Amino acid sequence: MFERPKSGQQAVLVHLELPGADYASDRQEFIELAHAAGASVLSVIGGSRRQPDPGLFVGSGKAEEVAASVAEQQAELAIFNHDLSPSQERNLERLLKCRVVGRGGLILDIFAQRARSHEGKLQVELAQLQHMSTRLVRGWTHLERQRGGGIGLRGPGETQLELDRRMIRDRIATLKRHLEAVRGRRAENRRARQRNETPVVSLVGYTNAGKSSLFNALTADDSFASRQLFATLDTTIRKLSLPTVDQAVLADTVGFIRDLPHDLVAAFRATLEEAREADLLLHVIDVSDPERMARVEQVNEVLEAIGADTVPTLQVFNKIDLQPDRLPGIERDAQGRPHRVSVSALSVTGIGALREAIAERLTPDSHQAFSLRVPARAGRLRAQLFAHRAVRAEVLDDQGAFQLQVEMDYPRLRGLCEAAGVTPPPAPGEVEDWEREGVK
Repeated sequence: MFERPKSGQQAVLVHLELPGADYASDRQEFIELAHAAGASVLSVIGGSRRQPDPGLFVGSGKAEEVAASVAEQQAELAIFNHDLSPSQERNLERLLKCRVVGRGGLILDIFAQRARSHEGKLQVELAQLQHMSTRLVRGWTHLERQRGGGIGLRGPGETQLELDRRMIRDRIATLKRHLEAVRGRRAENRRARQRNETPVVSLVGYTNAGKSSLFNALTADDSFASRQLFATLDTTIRKLSLPTVDQAVLADTVGFIRDLPHDLVAAFRATLEEAREADLLLHVIDVSDPERMARVEQVNEVLEAIGADTVPTLQVFNKIDLQPDRLPGIERDAQGRPHRVSVSALSVTGIGALREAIAERLTPDSHQAFSLRVPARAGRLRAQLFAHRAVRAEVLDDQGAFQLQVEMDYPRLRGLCEAAGVTPPPAPGEVEDWEREGVK
């Protein structure tokens, strides 16, 4: 056993090529992650295996090579670009005589540095504690000692390990209560937007695809944006100005990445729900990235994991300034609906076309004409219909009610009427059915 060092940034990186992985792109992303965490990379040790070794992940021969590199360069930690089990981390630390960090721990460390808001810090702390709770038995010799001695403390006592576990369990329970309250506030805000019929557009995408820069270009905001992994973590919501849509909001969410730790996804549930509850997702894709299609699949996997895979999506090919042969504009699907928009958030090229595409995707196809009687008491419903630009004609009858000719999609019209306590017009086809049955 050894006493783990409490600090240190001098790192040896270990990256194995496993079946089905792209070695070059994964290796480069791994190095960028290490730099983002503040590590000084001394060397990168590569290799390949058909499957991970149960005890050391890399196998005994490769582990000895890593140990020699750590000793020669006096590295303070070894970072593996793979998820390691607690026993693998423990075995590697015994052999390498330095701290060992897996991919999940590395990403958690970056999130801990980036979190700025109170909510973000709570989410990261929860993820870290959940990650740590399975990894307490390590090289810390004090964890085996019993708490005892002194008046009132003699007897079998409680081991330090048990104390640490209990303290972590208590803190996790407290954090979950706080985050559940945060989740409740977010849900109430979403309900308020739904009552006001405010459509929500949410940005999603692989980290460093340019989401925050696009957010700033669409909202004229000055939120922090930088060309680095996980530049921003905290969800930001701003008003979004669109043609033909009176009001809408845009939400910028945390970036995704391959093998995003499950603890992190669970902790950021309240934040990620902004994507799941959105009316439209803007999937931002770095068009200059040669691995962009693999990134798209990885983002889609995370969206499926959080239940957002059924939300309508508009792809945004960003950074076309890095590809001179790609022109800004809208690409449409077989039904003529906007499917993809090419833009440059940095030079604000194609942003107007993107606004038009968003507005078109938020406008339902099934607009139909209906006659509706709105009593004087339901003035809010009348105002909402005018806000939706759905009123085509209006006449005031003898009872002071408004006879309206409206044009909009039926499900939304029925929902507005029911919320206002007004009888909605018959659904399309209902009148014909009644006449067919002889009902006048």
